[in-house]
Amino acid sequence: MRAGGLLVRHEVRLLASLALWVARRTHGTGGGVAFGYARGQGAMMAGFAFVCVVETVALSVLLWDWPTVHAVFLFLDVYTIVFVVGLHASSVVRPHVLDAQHGSLRIRRYVHVDLLVPLERIGAVRRELRMTHEGAEDELDVEVGSQTTVTIELTEPVVHLTFLGRRRAVRVVRFHADDPDGLVRALGRARV
Repeated sequence: MRAGGLLVRHEVRLLASLALWVARRTHGTGGGVAFGYARGQGAMMAGFAFVCVVETVALSVLLWDWPTVHAVFLFLDVYTIVFVVGLHASSVVRPHVLDAQHGSLRIRRYVHVDLLVPLERIGAVRRELRMTHEGAEDELDVEVGSQTTVTIELTEPVVHLTFLGRRRAVRVVRFHADDPDGLVRALGRARV
């Protein structure tokens, strides 16, 4: 799929996440157990949205005498606010999902990352708080607020599709969960 199509798909998913958030529903949890990761970023996203609102009002006042420029910037600023709220909504409605019945762990972040890891490929899992990530070729760091709290090591690689569709084989996945201890315990029970 071309980059333009990927970007349109991304925007549609963000808007769909907004609708799910308003309806208080989740995406793709099915019969699995959901583990959230949005709690640590809520205040930051609210602050960012507030700054965008202030900018929208300020630019609206400054550009009032130029109607065409005013209309363009107003549209872009309002869309930016929708985008920021959509990002937060997508992190709330798209949690990580442990599906023991189908033997998989689905690791997600916003609408950018959706990695399906078969439980039989997990060699080791541990709670590990990391604040820095160096980014090796066969590692995937799914950070929230620049931190990860769970690390899984795989016995054989899984394929991760990047935002623009590039395929990457990964053997180590680090990600953030609001309840890392509960997730690690649940993974231990599901792998038995």
